Amino acid sequence: MVAVTAPKSDPVLVRRAQVARLALLGQRVGYLLYGGAVVLFVVGFIVGFTPAVVTTIVTAMVIGSALLAPAIVAGYAVKAAAREDREQGR
Repeated sequence: MVAVTAPKSDPVLVRRAQVARLALLGQRVGYLLYGGAVVLFVVGFIVGFTPAVVTTIVTAMVIGSALLAPAIVAGYAVKAAAREDREQGR
């Protein structure tokens, strides 16, 4: 993740820093849910797939996807905006 310094006088940089923090949080939680789903899948494979395990796996994958997709896009957008600012000398 790109570290964005956000002086309080520039609202664009402040907002960009907020989006960067939210994107990082969304990515961490999304990947954590994916990891949890994988662990539960392995546990279910070894012990047996009960309806509760299957429901938890599917729920973790759905919520993880819903969080992760926009977080990845927002993270790339912040990086691209910072790169463009550097290239333009801002």
